[in-house]
Amino acid sequence: MLDAFTALARGTRLVYGAGLRRYVFAPIAVNLLVYVAMLWFVLANFGNWLDHWMAMVPGWLAWLEWLIWPLFVLSLVLAVFFTFTLVTHIIAAPFYGFLAEKVEIAATGRAPLDDRGLAKTTVDALGREMVKLAYILPRMAVLFVISWIPVVNLAAPLLWALFSAWMMAITYLDYPMDNNKVSFADMRRRLKSRWWPTLSYGGGVTLITWIPLANLFLLPGAVAAGVLMWDGHYRNLPARRG
Repeated sequence: MLDAFTALARGTRLVYGAGLRRYVFAPIAVNLLVYVAMLWFVLANFGNWLDHWMAMVPGWLAWLEWLIWPLFVLSLVLAVFFTFTLVTHIIAAPFYGFLAEKVEIAATGRAPLDDRGLAKTTVDALGREMVKLAYILPRMAVLFVISWIPVVNLAAPLLWALFSAWMMAITYLDYPMDNNKVSFADMRRRLKSRWWPTLSYGGGVTLITWIPLANLFLLPGAVAAGVLMWDGHYRNLPARRG
């Protein structure tokens, strides 16, 4: 069976090969614009955010400030990372869905079940992104609250890491599944049934997103890798009934 990191390597080579590279320029441009805007906003406000949250630490926990401060910094960084990720994927989703369609044809010789074209893909992709947000944001909010609860927040970095792998798997594996008329609920069921490929793939994509600037050029490869993972791990699973 295809492993996640092989899929990521193959997917990156695939999208920059002849015939597909022209489809990666639009999502790269979108990500670059959002990246610059987010970086400027964070640098202008990060210090004030940190001072505000540190001021809320009760006096009886002052002796733990050496531990709480880096946890707050880490939590803020993670929150910024997730916000950036959500914003970029909402904007770039139509291009990623279209890219996934072209990759599936090139890699498997089969067109997706729902061959919609770019215009209809744009409308449908935005609707699907709203469904993802409705699933992700409440869970993200719970983790954010946990990150500020003294003592409990010691487990926050691990929880964020697992959540980020799951969220990235949902985000990128959904492009080929949406193209093949797999519902969001059925998609989550399939991902859970293949939990190790799912989390290893999502973890790999998470690592890619943390590479400054280079991630702009590697994320289209993650879309292609999602198509390869779909074809190798999830396509032949039985559809959800009822």
